[in-house]
Amino acid sequence: MKKILHPSSTRGEADYGWLQAKYSFSFANYFDPERIQFGLLRVLNDDTVAPAMGFGKHPHQNMEIVTIPQSGAIKHKDSMGNEGIVSAGEIQVMSAGKGVEHSEVNASPKEPLKLFQIWVFPEENNVAPRYDQKKIAPLLTPNQLNTVVKPKSEAQDEDLWVHQQAYFNLGEFTEETTTQYTLQKEGHGAYLLVIEGNATVDGENLGKRDALGVWDTKMFSISVSKGTRLLLIEVPMN
Repeated sequence: MKKILHPSSTRGEADYGWLQAKYSFSFANYFDPERIQFGLLRVLNDDTVAPAMGFGKHPHQNMEIVTIPQSGAIKHKDSMGNEGIVSAGEIQVMSAGKGVEHSEVNASPKEPLKLFQIWVFPEENNVAPRYDQKKIAPLLTPNQLNTVVKPKSEAQDEDLWVHQQAYFNLGEFTEETTTQYTLQKEGHGAYLLVIEGNATVDGENLGKRDALGVWDTKMFSISVSKGTRLLLIEVPMN
């Protein structure tokens, strides 16, 4: 098994006044040639957006974009005609495909918005843009990792999916637990982010917002403390 540790303190940082951002991979003015991507996972941004502020209309192309609010709510509007609110407890998935424009603004005039935004390269370029969102709670069984976004080829009618052989997993642990994660396919890796709490993988102790990338293995164990929340993204490594 190969692995790479990304302590929270080593992430890129940006402070735009209205936006405080932590970048797991090179983004905007943060560039580290050793941290461009993990396999086909290109972006994992940990953003805090000031009340009533946000990202004005801007374009995307050929990227699978998954947004997971942690607190507060996003007011979303895009060139496909979608307009609405994405709140903490929901997941938003957008395939930029051949091109889409959207804006994302903190829906609250008083409270900050905290979110993860994740970009994964698609397996096919120039597809038709698409948008979806779902509530997380019905997708979660406590004390285990749950797949909340999967490849289009495996999705059923109500599933969230992306144009890539990628699997997004969330886990909320109400008790001390050791769980196994089995990679779905050969040639894949897993990028594990501790949202809250503590976890141990192969002797690596991870705290809040620490991350570990794992590959060249079929399965690995994750030990977590009570109250831990995990995000695990499985992607092809090339």
